[in-house]
This record gives sequence, structure tokens and C-alpha cells, in this order.
Amino acid sequence: MNNQVSAFLSAHNFVNHVDVLTVAQAILDDMKKGLRKDGADQDMIRTFCNPPAASAKGKSVIVIDAGGTNFRSCLVTFDDAGVPSISDMEKTRMPGVEKELSRKDFFEQIANNLEHLKNKSDRIGFCFSYPMEIQEDGDGILLGFSKEVKAPEVVGSKVGACLKEALSAHGWNSIKRITLCNDTVAALLAGAACAEDGDKYSSNIGFILGTGMNAAYIQPDCDCCNIKKQIVVCESGKFLKVNRSDFDVDFDRTTVKPGTFYLEKLCSGAYLGPVSWFALKAAAKDGLFTEKTAAAINGLETLTLIEMDKFLHHPYDKSCVLGKIAAEVATEEDVDKMFQILDAIAERSARYSAAILTACAVKTGEGKNSSKPICILCDGTTFFKTYKVRERVYGYLDEVLTRQLGIYWNIVSCDNDITLGAAISGLID
Repeated sequence: MNNQVSAFLSAHNFVNHVDVLTVAQAILDDMKKGLRKDGADQDMIRTFCNPPAASAKGKSVIVIDAGGTNFRSCLVTFDDAGVPSISDMEKTRMPGVEKELSRKDFFEQIANNLEHLKNKSDRIGFCFSYPMEIQEDGDGILLGFSKEVKAPEVVGSKVGACLKEALSAHGWNSIKRITLCNDTVAALLAGAACAEDGDKYSSNIGFILGTGMNAAYIQPDCDCCNIKKQIVVCESGKFLKVNRSDFDVDFDRTTVKPGTFYLEKLCSGAYLGPVSWFALKAAAKDGLFTEKTAAAINGLETLTLIEMDKFLHHPYDKSCVLGKIAAEVATEEDVDKMFQILDAIAERSARYSAAILTACAVKTGEGKNSSKPICILCDGTTFFKTYKVRERVYGYLDEVLTRQLGIYWNIVSCDNDITLGAAISGLID
């Protein structure tokens, strides 16, 4: 790395190449505290469920996927052979993203979004990708919103019960069960259901790196934590014991909930672009760039992950704002410095993601047999599309999990994973 860039990052408390195993050990310690309910950052939410032993057959379930900026709903039908099909899919905006909503208006908007599925099933699998305390009946009490959703009155509510009330007001027949699950649980369940013939996995992990970031794993029986084998949602994004640069601190002050979700704000798609914007602004202020380049960067009103990622993939592409600066204003040295700063932010996301997966893998207690690895289903555009994130996560896991810890793993993906997993959750009694 350019010495000037290294000095700049160091001066602003940005740690290059954070040690994955050290971070994983800190996350693991916090996970253990969370299971004991001993003042942890992560919530460690018990779900009271495990992947079903057999696939569903001859059943239909309404599926809702609410998280990030989108709200998706559809009907999933399992035929007599257990093969799922998806119909009646609709996508709209997530309630509470564009403006603050009351609790009544929040669930009223969800009910309106579901009109096309009215009475098509008496079961709903609701993938609600926010921190919840799952109940034994499958309902969930919302602990708080992330990803900039603004509906504070919903916090503390039983989401399934409130939705049932709203649907009843819209003339729906009686709903037998609404099962709340996190997107990481849906990913984990989909990974368990989609194992190919001839594959055997010792355990499962679900990992999301998209607009937000989170993980779930299968916790084995543990007497010291008074927990039976079940899927546990970590709420990894809430982990606070991480190094934050000046850019992270400055950006955090502009968010809806400053002082929270530190790890998520270092990794996920909702935040990588804006943090990069703060970093480039600071670099311009510190004199890293020539005068014209600094002026062009200072003229940017913000920066999205899409624009950041376009630049990292194609630095001189004029269709993105940074590429236009690179092609028309910046010197070659300026472009190299811009690239290295943004690449450091993307690389940091990969390292912290690998640390989360390492902690989850260790916590399963499995993966010790190379022919029965841990199945990790990853989902999210930030993981799959952001510059070199996926490749770097693979590399760090190979080094830390396999070579250092002797734990075997396999990252998988499947079509419509969250939808399939949410449908499976809706059919678990």
C-alpha cells in the first residue's frame, strides 16, 4: 500500500488487516455471555426450532420477507414429492423506510401489501429481519429496528399477534399460525433443505451480508447455558468491541441510532458507501489528493455502495461518479490512493465477516470431519457482488478455520433461499 495512504489510515485509527482469529475470539466470548444472559452485546436469540428431518409435502404457506428496503410476499406450495414452487410474488417498499409510522399504520401497510394473498393459506412464514425475542409459539417480540426503519411504536410488540389483528380487520379467515424468523434462520433452513444427494453436513450456519449483516447457527445442548439443541440468532451486527476509525465515528453520528450496531456499520451494504465518502473527504482535507481531485471529491453530496463498488471494479468507468473524477480530473496517483482507501474498507468487511463465521463455526462444536463439513449458506448482494469480499472471506476461512482450527466448512447458495427457508419455518409446529 502507498505509504501516504497507510499513514493517513493509521492517523485516523483505521486498522488495516485486522486479525480474523482475534476478532472471532472476542465475538465468541460475547456469544457465550449472550447465551448466559450476562450483559453481552449480541442478543443470542433462541428460536426453539431445528431444521425439520423431512421436507414438507402437499402444503402451502404464505411467505413474507421484510428486511432492508424491500418487502416481498408470495405463496410457496410444496407438491406431493416435497418440491416447492413460488407463485403470486409481489415486491414493494419496506414500511417505515420512507417516513416514520405509528404501530397501527405499520401493520396496516403490511396488511395492504398482502391483499393479493388473502385467504390462500392459514399459515404464514414471516421472515422479519430485525432483532426479535422469539416466543415458543413462533411469534416474536421486536427488540429494535436497524437499517434505518422508522417505526418506534412497534418496538416491544408481538409482531405476529399485531399482524393477525390487522389481517382480521381486512376480512381474512382465521390464521392458524404466524411463525416469525430472522433472515439468517431462513438461510440456515434453506441450506439444510437444499443439501445435494451424496452430501452430509454436521451442522448449519446462515449468514447474511447485504443491506444489513447477521448470522445464525445451531447451538448444541449446553447445560451451563440451560439450552437444548436449537437454532440461535446472534444479532452479530450489535457487537461493539471493534476498532472504529474516525470515518466510522463521524458517519455513526449521522445515523438514526448512533452508538449502536458498530459491527454492522463496519460491514454491511447500507453503510460501506457512506463510510467511504467520509474517508475520501478526510483524505481530501488532509492533502492526499491534488487540488482538482480534492475539489471534485468535496463536491460529492454522498456516496453509495453501488458507486463505490463500480469504481473498485472499473476505476475509470465514467458512468460512476468516482470513475468520472478518475478519468477527467484526477492524476494516476490520485486514482491509486482513492482505490486503496476504498479497497481497505471493502477488505475490512471481508475480515470481520470471516470472524463472525469463524465464531459461529466454533460454537456449533462440529466440522471436525472433513467429509461432514459445516454447511454455511451465505446470502446478500454485499457478500456476492462487492469487490473481492466473497473471495477474501473464502481465503480467511481457509486459513483460520481449516488450517489453524481444524474445522471443515462449505459455503453454499440456492435460488430463492430466504423465501424457501421462511416457508419451511412457517410449517414448523
